[in-house]
Amino acid sequence: MTDLTRDGYPVVAVANPLRSVAGDAAYVASVVRTVKGPVILVGHSYGGTVVSVAASSAPNVKGLVFVDAFAPAPGETSLGLTGKFPGSTLGPTLAPPVNLPGGGKDLYILQDRYRAQFAADVPAPQASLMAAAQRPVDQRALTEPAVTAAWKTIPSWSIYGTADRNIPPAALAFMAARAHARKVVVVRGASHVVMVTHPHEVAALIEAAAKAS
Repeated sequence: MTDLTRDGYPVVAVANPLRSVAGDAAYVASVVRTVKGPVILVGHSYGGTVVSVAASSAPNVKGLVFVDAFAPAPGETSLGLTGKFPGSTLGPTLAPPVNLPGGGKDLYILQDRYRAQFAADVPAPQASLMAAAQRPVDQRALTEPAVTAAWKTIPSWSIYGTADRNIPPAALAFMAARAHARKVVVVRGASHVVMVTHPHEVAALIEAAAKAS
C-alpha cells in the first residue's frame, strides 16, 4: 500500500465480510461503485472469489489482480479448487469450528499452527500478532459456488508463492493460466501471505495492471 500511495494511486481497503460469496461480492461491489473512475480490484485468498464475482456488477472495474487467490469458474467453490490439486495442509490446522446462531460455522486456524500454515516466511512476533487478530470465514462461504467469473471478460494478473500451504501452487498456476492472466509472478519460497513478505512485488503488479487498463 505504501508503494501505491507514494506513486499516486488512491487505495481503498474494503473489509471483506467473509460470510458468503453472494453477500460478500454484493457488498464489495457496492463500495466499488462509489469510487469515481476506473478501479483495479485486488483479492487475496478467498477474496479472489469475491472480487471475481463482485466485478461482474461493477462496471468501473478494469482489471483484476489475484494475490495467492482463488479465481473460480461459475459453479466452482473455493474448497473444491483447494482439493483439485494436492498440497494444501490447511484442514488439520483448523481449530474446532465456532457454531453460529443462525447456522453455519466460523473457521479459525489454531494459533500455534498459524505461522507454519499461513505465514511461514513472516517473522515469529509478527506472525503471532496475525494469528491473534485473524478474522474467521464462515464455512459456507468456502462451499458456495461462484455464479459469475469476471476474469472471463476483464483482464487479470496473478502473483503467488511457491510455498503456499493453503492453496496448492499447482491450483494457483492452473487458475492463472485458465484466466489467461496477462502476467504471472511466482515468488519462490513465499507463503500464503506474499503481500506481507513481498509487498514491492505485489504493488508493482498492481501498478502494471493499472497502467495497462
